Amino acid sequence: MCFRWPARCHPTLEPIDVNPAPTDLLRPALVSHSPRLSAPPTPWISTAIHAAVLIAWAALFTMAFRRTGLSAWSVGGAYVAYDTLLLLFVGWQTWALLKPRPAAAEEAEVSERVAMTIVVAAYNEAAVLPATLSALFDQSDPADDIVVVDDGSTDGTADVMREHYRLEAADLGVMSPASPVQPSLRWLRLARGGKARALNAAILQVHSPVVLTIDADTLLDVHALAAVRRAFAREPELTGTTGVIVPVCASTVSGRIFQWFQTYEYIRNFLSRYAWMRLDSLLLISGAFAGFRRDALVAVGGFDPDCLVEDYELIHRMRRYARQQGLVWRFRVLGDALARTEAPGSIPAFLRQRRRWFGGFLQTQYWYRSMVGDARLGWLGVAMLPVKAIDTLQPLYGLTAFLLLVFYIVTGRLATLLPVAALIATKIVIDLCFHLWSVRLYRRWIGDGARASPGLALLAALVEPFSFQLLRHWGAALGWVSFLTGQREWGAQRRFGLDKADRGSTTPS
Repeated sequence: MCFRWPARCHPTLEPIDVNPAPTDLLRPALVSHSPRLSAPPTPWISTAIHAAVLIAWAALFTMAFRRTGLSAWSVGGAYVAYDTLLLLFVGWQTWALLKPRPAAAEEAEVSERVAMTIVVAAYNEAAVLPATLSALFDQSDPADDIVVVDDGSTDGTADVMREHYRLEAADLGVMSPASPVQPSLRWLRLARGGKARALNAAILQVHSPVVLTIDADTLLDVHALAAVRRAFAREPELTGTTGVIVPVCASTVSGRIFQWFQTYEYIRNFLSRYAWMRLDSLLLISGAFAGFRRDALVAVGGFDPDCLVEDYELIHRMRRYARQQGLVWRFRVLGDALARTEAPGSIPAFLRQRRRWFGGFLQTQYWYRSMVGDARLGWLGVAMLPVKAIDTLQPLYGLTAFLLLVFYIVTGRLATLLPVAALIATKIVIDLCFHLWSVRLYRRWIGDGARASPGLALLAALVEPFSFQLLRHWGAALGWVSFLTGQREWGAQRRFGLDKADRGSTTPS
């Protein structure tokens, strides 16, 4: 059956007295619908897919010591082939972006205005919070309500709320009255409990049909909320959506280098999300800028506080719930909803972020292993999730290929190096072509031809395989350590303050 949502609902924000840990109200639904807490049996096909990835690596690795020529580097060949197939898939699925865009008049009007509340989870975000809120207030179609959830901050966040917006602190767990300066703004203070718990606490106290989560270090373009509101109004089955996000790093030398690499990484990643969206297999709705039907969030138990990547895990749970209940829930990435977010600009900060991301990815892949290969999920079960099973060991393939290459160079094995060099050169040419293609598609998708440079994209394609890509794999290896040892962290990083950046542009530098 098709599960439809009401198109119009007036939001209310209730300053009711609640327990400082009100997320217990979501716990029964979380227990019922999270395989972490109610684990189903693992089907044989899921075990076979995961095992095959590891067995294939072991078999290919042994060839390095038994063969010569290109076959000795079979693990690298498999890595190159897999990555190339994914590029071809994305190129094929994103071909639709070359079609003419709908006329502006066709996009402008919707029959109903969907009420939206924005929830900004903040922990020690005083440096960036004023700029983030200013961007929300300046929207062409502002949100009906904005709630800043202060998750036990110990910096100047409270001073920002008092001095900038004349808000008075209420008791823990109690929503403040509206700001006399910005009537849509309220403040919810909590004891420190983590981002997921903070978001859940706010979800229970807002009642608009659509809830947006915005990270405190994320700036929305002026028309971003209007695009999200249109999307929810036009598609009753739309349950979760995200915009296109551009990374911004500190204006240091290392920051500019990392921003350059991450800009084109984000372009490829968001085009990949678009490609999987076309197969109804989108799994990542970026928590930095995400919109959800509130009733769906409550039905599945909200965000899981025990996951390192609560946004990624949530979509798996929603997909699983929708299939079990026979619901039609859609998930979209919107090219006309743009935002910028702070990104790590140094090697230590980058590795910390990727360690958390990959560790959380492994958590989620393990908890939802029963969905891998499940034909009842359509392309999600038979294509997307098996690809993610391969991705769990992709860093192992990549690092092994690199170390073998170094070994062949040190030992002077020219019979192996020459064909390997030819394969790598071919792969670089393919990557160059794809980078140019991706920039063109990206420009058409977001409707702005000035936000990506083909020249810089080509340079990134040449340099990335021997630098940034290795850092990504190393961060993923650290993620394996975090997963196996049970390490947990929110992944806090030092803020440089987006208010110091040019708010009027998302052009990569």
